Amino acid sequence: MDENREEEVAVSVRTMTKTQTDVAEPEADADRRTKRLPPYNVIILNDEEHTFEYVIELLVKVFAHSVDKAKELTWKIHSSGRAIVYTTHKELAELKREQVVSQGRDPRMSISKGPLGCYIEPAVG
Repeated sequence: MDENREEEVAVSVRTMTKTQTDVAEPEADADRRTKRLPPYNVIILNDEEHTFEYVIELLVKVFAHSVDKAKELTWKIHSSGRAIVYTTHKELAELKREQVVSQGRDPRMSISKGPLGCYIEPAVG
């Protein structure tokens, strides 16, 4: 045998593709699916112990509403006795309610003894 002689080796490559039936579909894991949190409404009640200015300022500060939107909501609170001022998931709704309550009384009115009435409720739909 000649040591300087190179041997030629033939290599055959076969490419295989998997068909849809060959690939196992991962089972949908109900615990891993993204779930939307149920919505909750933040509701402010009308009273005679807070000025329009106080309510408007609160809506801008706590909920980041525009001044025009805050005025519209304040009129709705005044005329209807209540208004939904924000809708979000429960945890944030609870936080917003606490932020409203923490604003306290209206310093513009001597009869104001405490915060605006505010509560949350599950949103319909």
